[in-house]
Amino acid sequence: MNDFLSFMTAATFSFFVFLIGEPLFRWFLQMCGFYAIVKEGTCHVYVLFGKVVGILHEPGLQLLWLKMGPKALVVRWFGKRHVLDMRLDQKYLRSLPVNSEEGAPMGIGVWYEMQISDPVAYLFKNTDPSGSLAANVSNATVRTLSNMPLEDMLETRHVMSRTVRGEVSPKSEEWGYRLGSVYIRKVHFRDVGMIRQIEEKVVNRLRQVTSAIRQDGANRVSIITSSAERKAAIEFAKANAMRPQIVGEALYKISADADVARAMFEIMETENILKGDTNISMVAPGHELTKQIMAAEAAR
Repeated sequence: MNDFLSFMTAATFSFFVFLIGEPLFRWFLQMCGFYAIVKEGTCHVYVLFGKVVGILHEPGLQLLWLKMGPKALVVRWFGKRHVLDMRLDQKYLRSLPVNSEEGAPMGIGVWYEMQISDPVAYLFKNTDPSGSLAANVSNATVRTLSNMPLEDMLETRHVMSRTVRGEVSPKSEEWGYRLGSVYIRKVHFRDVGMIRQIEEKVVNRLRQVTSAIRQDGANRVSIITSSAERKAAIEFAKANAMRPQIVGEALYKISADADVARAMFEIMETENILKGDTNISMVAPGHELTKQIMAAEAAR
């Protein structure tokens, strides 16, 4: 039982030592300047008594006493450590006011990239490098793109982007910022009344184009219909012209045989009688008086 209690006591003591003591020990080593851990994409700048005594760029475990010597023991107590983010950053400036050569109030959206190139200049040459760079980009955009023809402003975005970048880059390098890509993402009208007028013109133009398309379609349909009717009329006229010839040739062939001709005419006469509304009275042969009486009644 005593051995088990001793084991549990040692295990509990070791657990709390490693849980609390190990982080405290590492913190003490870092505060004494024994080592520092530089994360990926960051930079450590150590300042002691107003002077930069060390800059760490490489990520990983860094031994400060090999980099700074004896100053590493006091730099965390009497100095300051600046941790800078060296990764590429992006920013978008919306609707910068610019007037075209024709006097149209335009808005330009500028997207640009920036990255810290000189940590010392970034820390000590400008108190707000990011804000100063944004103001510089905005001023350069308004200054270089004002009074441009409206057509060029709406079409040549690549040229405008290069113009703005060439204007901003030299100044940004002095502040420890490296300006990356600059791109004019959006060019739009700022006057609401002008936007409404353009929309009305576009709508009216679309209506005109739609009406023209419909009229052209109707004209084409009319042309096709007229052509079809004309061709049909021509064919019917040809058929009507050929009908007497066809009928005459048929009658000529039929009249060659007297019996066939007589039978055909009797059939045609019978069909005409049947098609009419005449009443037919059948009288037996040899009753001539009956025929005369019926004829007299029909005449009266």
